[in-house]
Amino acid sequence: LQDHNSKDYRDSKRPLSLSKGQDMLRKARLYIQQRQYNEAINLCKSLINLALEGLSYYHTYDRVFLGISVVLGFVGWTTYAFVLIVKLHTRLNKPVCQLGKLSSSDHLPTIFIGAGVVITLFLRIQSCPWTYYIYCLLPVPVWYAVIKEFRIIQDVMNLILTHPAKSMGSLILFILGIETMIASFFYRQVLIFGLVSIAIWPVHSKLLHQNKAMSLSWIFFSFILAVFPLMPVVGRSHNISLVTGAGILAVICSFIFLNSFKMAKAKSIETTTIVNRSVYTTQIAGLVLSIYVVNMTHSSLADKHGLPLASQIISWTTLASSLLIPLLSSTLLFQRLLSVNLSLMSTYLLLSTGYEALFPLVLACLMFIWINLEQETIQFHNTFPAPKLSLIDFAQRVDGALIRHLELDDVRRSYFFIFFIVTAFFGTGNIASINSFDPASVYCFLTVFNPFVMGALMMWKILIPFVIVMCAFESIQVSTHLSSNSLFLIVLVISDIMALHFFFLVKDYGSWLDIGTSISHYVIVMSMTIFLMFLSRLAKTLTTQRIGLHEKIKQHFM
Repeated sequence: LQDHNSKDYRDSKRPLSLSKGQDMLRKARLYIQQRQYNEAINLCKSLINLALEGLSYYHTYDRVFLGISVVLGFVGWTTYAFVLIVKLHTRLNKPVCQLGKLSSSDHLPTIFIGAGVVITLFLRIQSCPWTYYIYCLLPVPVWYAVIKEFRIIQDVMNLILTHPAKSMGSLILFILGIETMIASFFYRQVLIFGLVSIAIWPVHSKLLHQNKAMSLSWIFFSFILAVFPLMPVVGRSHNISLVTGAGILAVICSFIFLNSFKMAKAKSIETTTIVNRSVYTTQIAGLVLSIYVVNMTHSSLADKHGLPLASQIISWTTLASSLLIPLLSSTLLFQRLLSVNLSLMSTYLLLSTGYEALFPLVLACLMFIWINLEQETIQFHNTFPAPKLSLIDFAQRVDGALIRHLELDDVRRSYFFIFFIVTAFFGTGNIASINSFDPASVYCFLTVFNPFVMGALMMWKILIPFVIVMCAFESIQVSTHLSSNSLFLIVLVISDIMALHFFFLVKDYGSWLDIGTSISHYVIVMSMTIFLMFLSRLAKTLTTQRIGLHEKIKQHFM
């Protein structure tokens, strides 16, 4: 009798016990029989709200527990990546006395093994699914690796405390920069503030006095690039005149760059002049041909004559050769970059229907200026005797002895890189063009609806700005003598911090659009590291590999 009474007491304390739910249903039926419909409706609404609260309670029963495990894993992994950066790629790593190291970490394995056993027993008693074991046990080895290198974290904290004002200012700028990128996932216009802030970098770093022309060009193109987030998303309006204008400007810019190569008069250029002239002539002719194809195709479709066969053949040929022709050009830094950008621009013109055709052109110009300014930064700080950019050869392996340690400027370079990647993704609303799937963008290739081919073409259109940014970052890495592993670890830390932020923004309520958008943002940032690894491999292939005529390339350090 006592057990029965205690059970009734517990049920009465629940917001929606089984007996209470049955009583509410009985009352609702009674109200309906008595024609008291308003009371029945109000009672049913209360029952529905209580039922929804119950469902939410059971669905989120382990949310806090699992959330803490995931956060611990994120923070631990990010901290470990930071420790690796300091240990392997900075001058802070000091040899520690072996005796002191052993005495401080003797009991660590026992402590963490014990923690793992306790967590396993707890999950076993709770009869949790196997996925819980992954979430809860993964932070254990990660934090073991972090605590084992606690002396490095201590050295970093001591260094920060010696310059508190400077460290706090850098931290605030870092946080504001990351928050700007996160906000741009929801509002494209936020990119404007980031680009304006980046535009004043030469003024802040005193590069304006060292190289006024490049600094003013950087400010100018940064402001031009900041206009694109204000424009409507791609696909809502067509303007072939802008595509034609972008193509003409690309041709003019290519002639300007070629003229600057001639003025450089580098000895390594003279041995491959005939080959390079043939490649550049072919690529500039391809640009002109792309302009003609775009106009001819849209004019033919407007006149109801269908897609001309010649346009289709030229378009597919341009697409197929866009990754092969650059491999025929010289591997000298600016020459190879020009060749890559010309090939990508030809393809992008064929996939454009409006103002977005100007975007990769402006982005490429800004990347060229960025490479020059970073070289000026190295020379300004006298980090090491930097060679001339016109003499740097992608194909030549950098001596391991010349690889330098990381500095604070390298964190800025990595941030600039990720910001430009985000700008390339959202600058023209390319994500919206995929969602709306405007078929006009692929009319130069096909007009018969084929979702797989059209989707592949649209994906390549989105990838082209990424490749432009990645090739520029590869150039900066080579010209500043940085290890690719060190920069990758910095990028990993920044992307993990963004992913942790988006983890807290994931929704399980609201419309399907809100829920799907929050999950997709989290997945995009989580997969950013893998995506950037693929882009890095592609950029390395496009910049270092060459088809034939290897014997005619001179090494610029000879």
